[in-house]
Amino acid sequence: MEFPDLGKHCSEKTCKQLDFLPIKCDMCKQDFCKDHFTHAAHKCPCAFQKDVKVPVCPLCNIPIPIKKGQVPDVVVGDHMDRDCGYHPVKKKEKIFTYRCSKEGCKKKEMLQMVCAQCHGNFCIQHRHPLDHSCRHRSCPTIKAGCSSVTASPKLLGDFHTLAPGRLAQRLGYWFTRLV
Repeated sequence: MEFPDLGKHCSEKTCKQLDFLPIKCDMCKQDFCKDHFTHAAHKCPCAFQKDVKVPVCPLCNIPIPIKKGQVPDVVVGDHMDRDCGYHPVKKKEKIFTYRCSKEGCKKKEMLQMVCAQCHGNFCIQHRHPLDHSCRHRSCPTIKAGCSSVTASPKLLGDFHTLAPGRLAQRLGYWFTRLV
């Protein structure tokens, strides 16, 4: 080393490189090499003083004025604690919104179940026309399967007195005509 007084060591803790043309940081006034002279490279603690960005409150989206030398995070935090006009309204969503139309029933369902005959909205328990005593039905329903197939005794005859083979033959004939 012929010139021990020439140049300076980089102030970055991980570098300490001897640089003959060091660059002085305009904020923290320390000397750095060409790799660490930027504020971001040496994580300058005073860089926020040079930053001219205006912080915005993340809740109410209002710009927060800060004075020179103040830390923006602290000022925005104080604003959120004291002056912020944002008041979240917690809206509770109702899941069970469809109330049963059967008189006396107070159940509510998530899905709408409309009767095809009377167009009323019913709960699961009262969804079938026989369960809610549907008065607007166009044709009577058979309770066994809740189907709307009507069977005229005059057409079928007295099927209690028919032999099983003959009964099956007649019922098969009428069901094929219905389908």
